[in-house]
Amino acid sequence: MTKSQVAFRRRRAFAWVWMPGIYLRRPAAPLVLTVALSRRDDSARWKQVVEPAPGRFVHHLELYAPKDLDDEVAAWLGEAWKGAG
Repeated sequence: MTKSQVAFRRRRAFAWVWMPGIYLRRPAAPLVLTVALSRRDDSARWKQVVEPAPGRFVHHLELYAPKDLDDEVAAWLGEAWKGAG
């Protein structure tokens, strides 16, 4: 954990919540949820998806309100949690 980020992990990290305004000079969402999956999810909700290592896809979701954390997000977090060992 840092002053601007919280990481969630099992054997390895699987999700992070961070405040992009601390790092970016342009206007940004209040929070970003980053989720690591073993596959690329094609949802249009993701702001960005990158593959930093083969077979490890990091998905960035901008969060503006509590309603943004819905059942779909819970399913992604569950999948990431299972994949983190």
